[in-house]
Amino acid sequence: MPNEDKMECPANVVKRCKLAILDGVPLMDMMQKNWEQVKLFQALPNDLLVASYPKAGTTWLLETVDMILNDGDIEKCQRAPIYDRIPFLEEAGSASFPTGLEQIAKMTPPRIIKTHLPFHVVPKSFWEQGCKAIYIARNMKDNLVSYYHFHRMCREMPEPGTWEEFFMKFLNGEVVWGSWDEHVIGWWEERSSHRILYLFYEDMKEDPKREIIKVMQFLGKELPERIMDKIIHHTSFDVMKENPMTNHSTLPNCILDNSVSSFMRKGIVGDWKNHLTVAQNEVCDKQYSSKMADSTLQFRFIL
Repeated sequence: MPNEDKMECPANVVKRCKLAILDGVPLMDMMQKNWEQVKLFQALPNDLLVASYPKAGTTWLLETVDMILNDGDIEKCQRAPIYDRIPFLEEAGSASFPTGLEQIAKMTPPRIIKTHLPFHVVPKSFWEQGCKAIYIARNMKDNLVSYYHFHRMCREMPEPGTWEEFFMKFLNGEVVWGSWDEHVIGWWEERSSHRILYLFYEDMKEDPKREIIKVMQFLGKELPERIMDKIIHHTSFDVMKENPMTNHSTLPNCILDNSVSSFMRKGIVGDWKNHLTVAQNEVCDKQYSSKMADSTLQFRFIL
Protein backbone atom coordinates (compact mmCIF):
# COMPACT_ATOMS: atom_id res chain seq x y z
CA MET A 1 0.00 0.00 0.00
CA PRO A 2 1.51 3.37 -0.96
CA ASN A 3 2.15 6.11 1.51
CA GLU A 4 -1.07 8.09 1.83
CA ASP A 5 0.49 11.05 3.62
CA LYS A 6 0.01 14.40 1.99
CA MET A 7 2.80 15.80 -0.15
CA GLU A 8 4.60 18.82 1.16
CA CYS A 9 3.70 22.18 -0.29
CA PRO A 10 6.11 23.32 -3.00
CA ALA A 11 9.01 25.43 -1.82
CA ASN A 12 7.75 28.30 -3.97
CA VAL A 13 4.35 29.62 -2.96
CA VAL A 14 1.51 28.34 -5.13
CA LYS A 15 -0.10 31.21 -7.00
CA ARG A 16 -3.19 31.34 -9.13
CA CYS A 17 -2.23 31.35 -12.78
CA LYS A 18 -3.26 33.76 -15.50
CA LEU A 19 -4.60 32.80 -18.91
CA ALA A 20 -2.11 32.59 -21.76
CA ILE A 21 -3.26 32.05 -25.34
CA LEU A 22 -1.21 29.21 -26.85
CA ASP A 23 -1.99 28.27 -30.45
CA GLY A 24 -5.38 29.93 -30.02
CA VAL A 25 -6.26 28.06 -26.83
CA PRO A 26 -6.44 29.74 -23.39
CA LEU A 27 -4.17 27.72 -21.10
CA MET A 28 -2.38 28.30 -17.79
CA ASP A 29 0.43 30.82 -18.23
CA MET A 30 2.86 28.38 -16.59
CA MET A 31 2.33 26.01 -19.53
CA GLN A 32 4.18 28.41 -21.83
CA LYS A 33 7.56 27.21 -20.60
CA ASN A 34 7.28 23.73 -22.14
CA TRP A 35 4.49 24.21 -24.67
CA GLU A 36 6.78 23.63 -27.65
CA GLN A 37 7.99 20.35 -26.13
CA VAL A 38 4.39 19.26 -25.56
CA LYS A 39 3.54 19.96 -29.21
CA LEU A 40 6.57 17.92 -30.30
CA PHE A 41 5.79 14.98 -27.99
CA GLN A 42 6.54 11.67 -29.67
CA ALA A 43 3.84 9.12 -28.94
CA LEU A 44 4.39 5.38 -29.14
CA PRO A 45 1.99 3.17 -31.12
CA ASN A 46 0.64 1.49 -27.98
CA ASP A 47 0.09 4.71 -26.03
CA LEU A 48 -3.52 5.24 -24.90
CA LEU A 49 -4.73 8.83 -24.67
CA VAL A 50 -7.59 9.62 -22.27
CA ALA A 51 -9.04 13.04 -23.05
CA SER A 52 -11.80 15.32 -21.83
CA TYR A 53 -12.82 18.86 -21.10
CA PRO A 54 -11.92 19.47 -17.42
CA LYS A 55 -14.35 18.12 -14.80
CA ALA A 56 -16.19 15.86 -17.23
CA GLY A 57 -15.50 12.60 -15.38
CA THR A 58 -11.83 12.30 -16.29
CA THR A 59 -10.65 10.72 -13.04
CA TRP A 60 -13.57 8.28 -13.13
CA LEU A 61 -12.62 7.19 -16.65
CA LEU A 62 -8.90 6.99 -15.82
CA GLU A 63 -9.53 4.70 -12.86
CA THR A 64 -11.89 2.58 -14.95
CA VAL A 65 -9.28 2.19 -17.70
CA ASP A 66 -6.53 1.37 -15.20
CA MET A 67 -8.75 -1.25 -13.55
CA ILE A 68 -9.60 -2.86 -16.89
CA LEU A 69 -5.98 -2.99 -18.06
CA ASN A 70 -4.97 -4.50 -14.70
CA ASP A 71 -7.73 -7.14 -14.85
CA GLY A 72 -9.55 -5.68 -11.87
CA ASP A 73 -6.55 -6.00 -9.55
CA ILE A 74 -7.29 -3.40 -6.86
CA GLU A 75 -3.82 -3.68 -5.31
CA LYS A 76 -2.17 -2.75 -8.60
CA CYS A 77 -4.50 0.23 -8.89
CA GLN A 78 -3.47 1.29 -5.38
CA ARG A 79 0.20 1.47 -6.43
CA ALA A 80 0.17 5.28 -6.53
CA PRO A 81 -2.23 8.24 -6.74
CA ILE A 82 -4.01 8.51 -10.06
CA TYR A 83 -1.98 11.60 -11.06
CA ASP A 84 1.24 9.55 -10.71
CA ARG A 85 -0.11 6.40 -12.39
CA ILE A 86 -1.42 8.32 -15.39
CA PRO A 87 0.60 11.45 -16.22
CA PHE A 88 -1.04 14.65 -17.42
CA LEU A 89 0.53 15.47 -20.80
CA GLU A 90 0.47 19.28 -20.56
CA GLU A 91 1.25 19.47 -16.82
CA ALA A 92 3.83 22.25 -16.49
CA GLY A 93 5.36 21.07 -13.20
CA SER A 94 7.11 23.22 -10.62
CA ALA A 95 10.23 23.30 -8.52
CA SER A 96 8.77 20.46 -6.45
CA PHE A 97 6.74 18.51 -9.01
CA PRO A 98 7.77 17.00 -12.36
CA THR A 99 6.24 17.98 -15.66
CA GLY A 100 3.89 15.59 -17.39
CA LEU A 101 6.54 14.99 -20.06
CA GLU A 102 9.09 14.05 -17.40
CA GLN A 103 6.67 11.58 -15.85
CA ILE A 104 5.80 10.02 -19.20
CA ALA A 105 9.49 9.62 -20.09
CA LYS A 106 9.98 7.39 -17.04
CA MET A 107 7.04 5.09 -17.84
CA THR A 108 7.31 1.60 -19.24
CA PRO A 109 5.05 1.07 -22.28
CA PRO A 110 2.18 0.59 -22.78
CA ARG A 111 1.41 4.03 -21.33
CA ILE A 112 -1.86 5.72 -20.41
CA ILE A 113 -1.67 9.49 -20.85
CA LYS A 114 -4.21 12.11 -19.81
CA THR A 115 -4.96 15.38 -21.59
CA HIS A 116 -7.52 18.19 -21.57
CA LEU A 117 -6.30 19.61 -24.86
CA PRO A 118 -8.79 20.38 -27.63
CA PHE A 119 -8.34 17.94 -30.51
CA HIS A 120 -6.67 20.39 -32.87
CA VAL A 121 -3.70 21.01 -30.55
CA VAL A 122 -3.11 17.41 -29.44
CA PRO A 123 0.42 16.39 -30.55
CA LYS A 124 0.16 15.01 -34.10
CA SER A 125 2.30 12.00 -33.23
CA PHE A 126 -0.66 10.34 -31.47
CA TRP A 127 -2.51 10.15 -34.77
CA GLU A 128 0.59 9.45 -36.88
CA GLN A 129 1.27 6.45 -34.64
CA GLY A 130 -2.33 5.26 -34.83
CA CYS A 131 -2.85 5.53 -31.07
CA LYS A 132 -6.18 4.83 -29.45
CA ALA A 133 -7.94 7.59 -27.53
CA ILE A 134 -10.95 7.62 -25.23
CA TYR A 135 -12.84 10.88 -24.80
CA ILE A 136 -15.49 11.55 -22.17
CA ALA A 137 -17.93 14.45 -22.45
CA ARG A 138 -20.35 15.89 -19.90
CA ASN A 139 -23.37 18.11 -20.43
CA MET A 140 -22.62 21.82 -20.55
CA LYS A 141 -24.54 22.85 -17.43
CA ASP A 142 -23.16 20.25 -15.02
CA ASN A 143 -19.70 20.72 -16.48
CA LEU A 144 -19.96 24.45 -15.82
CA VAL A 145 -20.98 23.92 -12.18
CA SER A 146 -18.25 21.36 -11.49
CA TYR A 147 -15.58 23.51 -13.15
CA TYR A 148 -16.62 26.51 -11.04
CA HIS A 149 -16.21 24.58 -7.79
CA PHE A 150 -12.87 23.21 -9.00
CA HIS A 151 -11.64 26.74 -9.63
CA ARG A 152 -12.66 27.66 -6.10
CA MET A 153 -10.63 24.86 -4.50
CA CYS A 154 -7.67 24.57 -6.89
CA ARG A 155 -5.16 27.28 -5.95
CA GLU A 156 -3.34 26.98 -9.28
CA MET A 157 -6.37 27.84 -11.42
CA PRO A 158 -7.26 31.44 -12.30
CA GLU A 159 -9.38 33.31 -9.77
CA PRO A 160 -12.98 32.31 -10.62
CA GLY A 161 -14.64 35.44 -9.28
CA THR A 162 -18.31 35.23 -8.32
CA TRP A 163 -20.61 32.54 -9.70
CA GLU A 164 -22.11 35.13 -12.04
CA GLU A 165 -18.67 36.19 -13.28
CA PHE A 166 -17.50 32.62 -13.84
CA PHE A 167 -20.75 31.78 -15.62
CA MET A 168 -19.98 34.40 -18.26
CA LYS A 169 -16.30 33.42 -18.53
CA PHE A 170 -17.30 29.82 -19.15
CA LEU A 171 -19.87 30.67 -21.80
CA ASN A 172 -17.37 32.95 -23.55
CA GLY A 173 -14.62 30.30 -23.49
CA GLU A 174 -12.46 32.56 -21.31
CA VAL A 175 -11.34 29.70 -19.07
CA VAL A 176 -8.40 27.29 -19.11
CA TRP A 177 -8.70 24.84 -22.04
CA GLY A 178 -11.15 27.14 -23.74
CA SER A 179 -14.68 26.78 -25.04
CA TRP A 180 -16.70 23.77 -23.86
CA ASP A 181 -18.69 23.51 -27.10
CA GLU A 182 -15.63 23.73 -29.36
CA HIS A 183 -13.90 21.09 -27.24
CA VAL A 184 -16.69 18.49 -27.26
CA ILE A 185 -17.57 19.10 -30.92
CA GLY A 186 -13.92 19.05 -32.02
CA TRP A 187 -13.35 15.57 -30.60
CA TRP A 188 -16.76 14.34 -31.78
CA GLU A 189 -16.08 15.28 -35.39
CA GLU A 190 -12.78 13.39 -35.43
CA ARG A 191 -14.00 10.15 -33.85
CA SER A 192 -14.48 8.34 -37.16
CA SER A 193 -11.16 9.54 -38.63
CA HIS A 194 -9.07 8.13 -35.79
CA ARG A 195 -9.28 5.34 -33.21
CA ILE A 196 -11.40 7.35 -30.78
CA LEU A 197 -14.03 5.99 -28.40
CA TYR A 198 -16.40 8.82 -27.44
CA LEU A 199 -18.22 8.39 -24.13
CA PHE A 200 -20.76 10.45 -22.20
CA TYR A 201 -20.73 11.07 -18.46
CA GLU A 202 -24.51 10.72 -18.36
CA ASP A 203 -24.34 7.29 -20.02
CA MET A 204 -21.78 6.11 -17.48
CA LYS A 205 -24.01 7.24 -14.62
CA GLU A 206 -27.06 5.60 -16.18
CA ASP A 207 -25.47 2.21 -16.91
CA PRO A 208 -21.81 1.85 -15.84
CA LYS A 209 -21.66 -1.81 -16.86
CA ARG A 210 -22.73 -1.05 -20.43
CA GLU A 211 -20.10 1.67 -20.75
CA ILE A 212 -17.35 -0.41 -19.12
CA ILE A 213 -18.04 -3.15 -21.68
CA LYS A 214 -17.58 -0.55 -24.45
CA VAL A 215 -14.21 0.44 -22.99
CA MET A 216 -13.16 -3.20 -22.57
CA GLN A 217 -14.01 -4.03 -26.17
CA PHE A 218 -12.22 -0.91 -27.41
CA LEU A 219 -9.10 -1.94 -25.48
CA GLY A 220 -9.33 -5.51 -26.72
CA LYS A 221 -9.89 -6.93 -23.24
CA GLU A 222 -12.19 -9.75 -22.13
CA LEU A 223 -12.97 -9.97 -18.44
CA PRO A 224 -15.37 -12.30 -16.60
CA GLU A 225 -18.60 -11.01 -15.07
CA ARG A 226 -17.26 -11.09 -11.51
CA ILE A 227 -14.30 -8.88 -12.49
CA MET A 228 -16.62 -6.43 -14.25
CA ASP A 229 -18.78 -6.24 -11.12
CA LYS A 230 -15.64 -5.62 -9.07
CA ILE A 231 -14.61 -2.76 -11.38
CA ILE A 232 -18.10 -1.23 -11.27
CA HIS A 233 -17.99 -1.23 -7.46
CA HIS A 234 -14.41 0.08 -7.20
CA THR A 235 -15.08 2.91 -9.65
CA SER A 236 -18.40 3.98 -8.12
CA PHE A 237 -18.44 7.59 -6.95
CA ASP A 238 -18.82 6.78 -3.26
CA VAL A 239 -15.88 4.34 -3.26
CA MET A 240 -13.62 6.62 -5.29
CA LYS A 241 -14.45 9.61 -3.08
CA GLU A 242 -13.06 7.69 -0.08
CA ASN A 243 -10.04 6.28 -1.95
CA PRO A 244 -6.87 8.37 -1.38
CA MET A 245 -5.48 7.04 -4.67
CA THR A 246 -8.33 8.69 -6.62
CA ASN A 247 -9.71 11.56 -4.51
CA HIS A 248 -6.56 13.73 -4.77
CA SER A 249 -6.41 14.06 -0.97
CA THR A 250 -2.67 13.31 -1.10
CA LEU A 251 -2.04 16.70 -2.68
CA PRO A 252 -1.30 19.55 -0.22
CA ASN A 253 -4.02 22.01 0.71
CA CYS A 254 -1.99 24.81 -0.84
CA ILE A 255 -2.80 23.21 -4.23
CA LEU A 256 -6.23 21.67 -3.66
CA ASP A 257 -8.05 23.23 -0.72
CA ASN A 258 -10.59 20.62 0.36
CA SER A 259 -11.94 23.01 3.00
CA VAL A 260 -13.42 25.02 0.13
CA SER A 261 -14.81 22.12 -1.91
CA SER A 262 -14.05 18.45 -2.45
CA PHE A 263 -12.19 17.39 -5.60
CA MET A 264 -14.91 14.74 -5.95
CA ARG A 265 -17.95 16.76 -4.96
CA LYS A 266 -21.31 15.22 -5.93
CA GLY A 267 -20.84 13.22 -9.12
CA ILE A 268 -24.47 13.47 -10.17
CA VAL A 269 -26.41 14.49 -13.27
CA GLY A 270 -28.60 17.57 -12.89
CA ASP A 271 -26.80 19.45 -10.10
CA TRP A 272 -26.98 22.48 -12.40
CA LYS A 273 -30.59 22.93 -11.18
CA ASN A 274 -29.17 23.94 -7.79
CA HIS A 275 -26.95 26.65 -9.29
CA LEU A 276 -28.39 28.17 -12.46
CA THR A 277 -31.01 30.89 -12.17
CA VAL A 278 -33.96 30.77 -14.55
CA ALA A 279 -32.29 33.49 -16.64
CA GLN A 280 -28.92 31.71 -16.67
CA ASN A 281 -30.59 28.47 -17.71
CA GLU A 282 -32.25 30.24 -20.61
CA VAL A 283 -28.90 31.71 -21.69
CA CYS A 284 -27.32 28.24 -21.55
CA ASP A 285 -30.14 26.71 -23.57
CA LYS A 286 -29.89 29.41 -26.22
CA GLN A 287 -26.12 29.05 -26.55
CA TYR A 288 -26.30 25.25 -26.57
CA SER A 289 -28.90 25.25 -29.33
CA SER A 290 -26.88 27.71 -31.38
CA LYS A 291 -23.54 25.93 -31.04
CA MET A 292 -24.97 22.44 -31.60
CA ALA A 293 -27.17 23.41 -34.54
CA ASP A 294 -24.79 22.00 -37.15
CA SER A 295 -23.61 19.00 -35.14
CA THR A 296 -25.04 15.52 -34.61
CA LEU A 297 -23.71 15.66 -31.04
CA GLN A 298 -26.45 15.72 -28.42
CA PHE A 299 -26.37 15.78 -24.61
CA ARG A 300 -28.77 14.88 -21.84
CA PHE A 301 -29.14 17.33 -18.96
CA ILE A 302 -31.15 15.05 -16.67
CA LEU A 303 -31.56 11.28 -16.33
